[in-house]
Amino acid sequence: MGERYGHLVVAEEIVVVGAGLAGLRTAEELRSGGYEGSLTLIGAEPRPPYDRPPLSKQLMIGAVDDTTLRTNLDSLGARIRLAERAEHLTAGSVRTTEAEYGFDKLVIATGARPIGLPGPGKQRFLRSIDDALALREVLLPERRLAIVGAGWIGAELATAAAGHGCQVSVVEAAAAPLSSAIGADVGAATIGWYEQAGVKLMLDCPVESVQDGGLSLAGGGWLAADEIVTAVGVRPDVGWLGSCGIALDNGVVVDERLRSSLPGVYAVGDCAAFWSGRFNRRMRTEHWDGALRAPAVLAANLLGGAENYDPVPYFWSEQFGRMMQYAGHHAGADRLVWRRDVTEPWWTVCWLMGERLIAVLTVDRPKDLMQGRRLIESATPVDPDKLADPAVQLRSAALS
Repeated sequence: MGERYGHLVVAEEIVVVGAGLAGLRTAEELRSGGYEGSLTLIGAEPRPPYDRPPLSKQLMIGAVDDTTLRTNLDSLGARIRLAERAEHLTAGSVRTTEAEYGFDKLVIATGARPIGLPGPGKQRFLRSIDDALALREVLLPERRLAIVGAGWIGAELATAAAGHGCQVSVVEAAAAPLSSAIGADVGAATIGWYEQAGVKLMLDCPVESVQDGGLSLAGGGWLAADEIVTAVGVRPDVGWLGSCGIALDNGVVVDERLRSSLPGVYAVGDCAAFWSGRFNRRMRTEHWDGALRAPAVLAANLLGGAENYDPVPYFWSEQFGRMMQYAGHHAGADRLVWRRDVTEPWWTVCWLMGERLIAVLTVDRPKDLMQGRRLIESATPVDPDKLADPAVQLRSAALS
């Protein structure tokens, strides 16, 4: 089922299911790594691969209209099959809505799908470029916009909508914005940003259902709205894999080499739950940085390598005129250290496990992010008192 090409094992057919950033980068890395075999890239959307982070940022404010990643897909030397959704996986073949494709090796890169709320009313999402373009058209002055969820996407959309002159309300079930992402104590530091931007923030306010003309709130409350956007998170798009015997646990379970439980089947991107030796846990990240970098490891392993994927996760968010950046993974931390100067608007938060820095969040402090990420990568013990002192460079907190 394969032949030697130089020092590489060349499969007769590699199929990549999912034509987002992770799928496209996998195909590109395979070709740049010397793979000359047959390659098929299958995407559920009719559009060629595009970048998602700008959808809630530059595209939503009108700075760009298109985020296509690669205009010349023919140069990949691959069969490109767009507007085909994967439906079933069996040993050696994957069936889509249009055809069936045999493979020697398969890469699952189907990403994630947004979570909806109950109720008969119309709710929009901000996941695809078509979602973003349609939503941008209704962000008009004085339009009442209700955003359910004060996470990263909710905050970024609120920023853009307020800039368009909309009357924006953000409804959040938790006690603070970003609670599920960074914890309520840290998320509470962003509450004032909403008021400064003229955005109404409704905390501890669960939504019962989406209705025509507004939201039905827990306890009998009502919030009138002309447009409703649900931004309460996503789930890995793996429903089509339910009957094939592959191990699933909040995504496709893969090892440190991105191999699934089925021989010859790999997963990458938002749908992959990979094992991290660095953090001693299984992780599934939904970050652009992972979709960009993991395919290099995957392609090397598809071509006979034995590389491990064990990153320090990284992402960023632009909201209310501020740049937030996060590196690491703070689950399991036993200490939280604030690094701030009360006379300055910027701040940094450090999460520690014992003497090691395991995660850092910065607001308008890129140097802290860069130095903190290096400390996490090196697992160097640090001095908490120096971490807390904003006058001390973060790298100087390392214990020699």
